[in-house]
Amino acid sequence: MGIKWRNLPSSTTKNNDGGFLDSNGSGSGNNSNSDADFGFLRPEVIMQNPPLVGTVEIYHRHVFLCYKNPKVWPPHVEAAEFDRLPRLLSAALLARKAEINKQTRLTICEGHDGTETSNGDVLIFPDMIRYRRLTHFDIDTFVEEVLVKDSEWNPGTPETLTGSYVFVCCHGSRDRRCGVCGPALVTRFKEEIDYRGLQGQVSVSPCSHIGGHKYAGNVIIFSRNVHGLVSGHWYGYVTPEDVPNLLEHHIGKGEIIDQLWRGQMGLSEEDQKKAQELRLQQSFETGTEKVTNLSSQTFETIFSGNGNQVEVPGCCQGNGNSSCCQNPVSAEKVEKNPIEDKKEAKVSLKKISSKQMNGIPNGQAGTCTRKVCAMPTWFETWEREDTYAALAVVGAVASVAVAYSSYKQLK
Repeated sequence: MGIKWRNLPSSTTKNNDGGFLDSNGSGSGNNSNSDADFGFLRPEVIMQNPPLVGTVEIYHRHVFLCYKNPKVWPPHVEAAEFDRLPRLLSAALLARKAEINKQTRLTICEGHDGTETSNGDVLIFPDMIRYRRLTHFDIDTFVEEVLVKDSEWNPGTPETLTGSYVFVCCHGSRDRRCGVCGPALVTRFKEEIDYRGLQGQVSVSPCSHIGGHKYAGNVIIFSRNVHGLVSGHWYGYVTPEDVPNLLEHHIGKGEIIDQLWRGQMGLSEEDQKKAQELRLQQSFETGTEKVTNLSSQTFETIFSGNGNQVEVPGCCQGNGNSSCCQNPVSAEKVEKNPIEDKKEAKVSLKKISSKQMNGIPNGQAGTCTRKVCAMPTWFETWEREDTYAALAVVGAVASVAVAYSSYKQLK
């Protein structure tokens, strides 16, 4: 119960992913800013390893304080001496932790005076409400009335939020991966929102550290599901190419993109895994084949652990120690650290339907560890079907010729 909290560090600290950050948030002794080190070409993004599902700690309410922008955020803005508003709000939440019935998470998002999200505005999910212009003088009464008593704060008047809200971790001073990936994602979201005419329906904002730097780009989406209930879904390893799918499928159709799904507000880590397993099972049973529903476990199975041995389980038929491949071929080795090759492999895998990849019962995905199954490509399938069609035409012509010859002889 109460607020989810992390230790408040000094100006030089070790981040929760094992790397050391200086006051600028960059790795010690490393001035590189390459995409392969910190951006979307990182091995973990391409291989989607470590896996994503179940990486969201359980919580039930998310409070966003609009305050300045990522360029001026220190590594730990909630503890910064000169950023009084976030520091005092964070301290008040910690002091009242035992009295807050809902597990509450505090995050800083971008705020600009004179805009829709001004400095001091507070957004609360899943309540879908906004309080305007909180000041450091108001913090104690705000926490007491809104977060402890679950009532309205006076003199503030809650505004109802409509549409969907997207938050992208851009906290570059905390971790460079978020500083590289986050702004590019925000830009792509804004471009797609404008292109699709979704202004006023979808809002996107940079936010501070939300946990899991190694999963950058990290995205949280708050929107209403098909039942009209507000849910908060976390996505990781998001690239600019994934943004249209998130807008079209998650926000537009209420479909979770399991390949990128980290978890959901209100679910424990174990329940997040069970929820994904259930979705994938239902997708297979109904024959649904959606590229967006490939799971991270799919890539774990194909790239076994270290990503060296390629195992394609799609045509396995048997179990036990018997051979389970109709057309077995020797397992091929992928050269170590070929980033471009792995990227191409990931793209190719997306073409395989979720029915083929996820239709394997639990525990049987490894029954083809010594041999891999040769799965026909679309070209091979087309070529085979075209050959069959040509043979059928030839047979039909021959039949007509024989019938005509017999007819002539009868005359």
